[in-house]
Amino acid sequence: MATVQNPTPTPPSPRSVPVVKPEVSTFDRLQYKYEQNKRRINTIISVIALVIVAGVGYRIYTGSQNEKAATAVAYAQRYFESDSANLALNGDGQHAGFLKIMKRYSGTKTANLCHYYAGVCYLKLGDYPNAIKQLQDFDGKGTNVGGAAKGALGDAYMETGKTKDAIKAYESAAEENNLVLTPLYLQRAGMAYEMANQPQDAIKAYKRVRDAYPMSPQARDMDKYLARLGSID
Repeated sequence: MATVQNPTPTPPSPRSVPVVKPEVSTFDRLQYKYEQNKRRINTIISVIALVIVAGVGYRIYTGSQNEKAATAVAYAQRYFESDSANLALNGDGQHAGFLKIMKRYSGTKTANLCHYYAGVCYLKLGDYPNAIKQLQDFDGKGTNVGGAAKGALGDAYMETGKTKDAIKAYESAAEENNLVLTPLYLQRAGMAYEMANQPQDAIKAYKRVRDAYPMSPQARDMDKYLARLGSID
């Protein structure tokens, strides 16, 4: 019986063998993109890190500066309260005054407050241009002396003959709606209106003092002021 031999298998043609591509993961794709752009990416990351570190450092620095400024200003405030305007402004040789403190601790809340104190000191010393400058530089938002600063600015304007500017400052000060300061600055606004030959506006200011703030010291004189302007109602 003849032996049947199995034919030798023919190897497949290279063209007939399917090419299996390795699976590329999301991580691999990200890694590839990173390698292509790593210099740019690293630069961006470094910049962001620096900004974050700088921001944290600035907050720590300003917090420390605020504490130092609050301590340094104590002596100047004492001189201010005792009506020693020159010492409050310039210091006593051992302790700094408002002018040095506002420069040394620029950017702090205390430095901002020093502008108010300095403005009032200059007003008391009769240096009205510097009083105006300091009071204009003061930001009263969030403080309890915003109205007083505007009123003091009005006084400085009046002393320099800037009546219209004074009226604006007094009216702005009166908007603070303070039981003590509002009638005071309404009265001064009325007087400024009289000087500006605006009697009807003066009458409105005086009537507001009389009717809205009857218990204020200024209200006692309002009928007399109104009678002088021919208003007797």
